[in-house]
Amino acid sequence: MKVQHCEGVAQQPVDLPGATGCRVRWLVGQEDGAPNFAMRQFEVAVGGHTPKHSHPYEHEVFVLEGSGVVLEGDCEHPLRRGDVVFVRPDEIHQFRNTGQVPFKFLCLVPHSAQGQPVTQAPECGGGP
Repeated sequence: MKVQHCEGVAQQPVDLPGATGCRVRWLVGQEDGAPNFAMRQFEVAVGGHTPKHSHPYEHEVFVLEGSGVVLEGDCEHPLRRGDVVFVRPDEIHQFRNTGQVPFKFLCLVPHSAQGQPVTQAPECGGGP
């Protein structure tokens, strides 16, 4: 069993082109003995966003603090504390902080996601 406060896990910058003001904590992963999923905590600064992107694996998101939007293609869905998001494999999406405080959320991904490609939307420098 692993029991630890989230702030005891080092934050790292999100190192993807098109990400602005994003940091991540890898809270639970394979190195902890988790057989199926990794749990990450993202923090997006005021005015920040993840890249607009897609990938061949699902992820599940739970909003902890702040407010923002998730783009589903070009459709914006507002998000606030307590909201849940399921992103299907290969679905183009982006998380943006639209509030006045950091936007924090948990994101779970399968371990099979490691090494899988992340495709940025053309307006973020990706695409064909």
